[in-house]
Amino acid sequence: VQLQASGGGLVQAGGSLRLSCAVSGRVGGRYAMGWFRRAPGKDREFVAAINWNGADTRYADSVEGRFTISRDNARATLYLQMIDLKPEDTAVYYCALDPNKVVADVEGGWWGQGTQVTVSS
Repeated sequence: VQLQASGGGLVQAGGSLRLSCAVSGRVGGRYAMGWFRRAPGKDREFVAAINWNGADTRYADSVEGRFTISRDNARATLYLQMIDLKPEDTAVYYCALDPNKVVADVEGGWWGQGTQVTVSS
């Protein structure tokens, strides 16, 4: 199983970006997915998670109301729509798939390679 994240880039504060994460390979059953990020000099932190059918989502307090996680199971793709971006959102963003979870929670499993998001002030 491979996860390919894309959509990162450089944007001014207040701008928007949409990240995508394409899943390839055979993943049986239902699974949760999520986004995490790692800023320079900081630990990886949770951003958002979504349950197996997209009906339930969960967000970090720092992005609640600005970021929206969604998935298209027919296309095996996860998304993260980000609006009103702030310089503190600058980080490498990673997508993850947890084959052991069906609720909006990700603890392990497979990880994408990351995509850089840089927000200038």
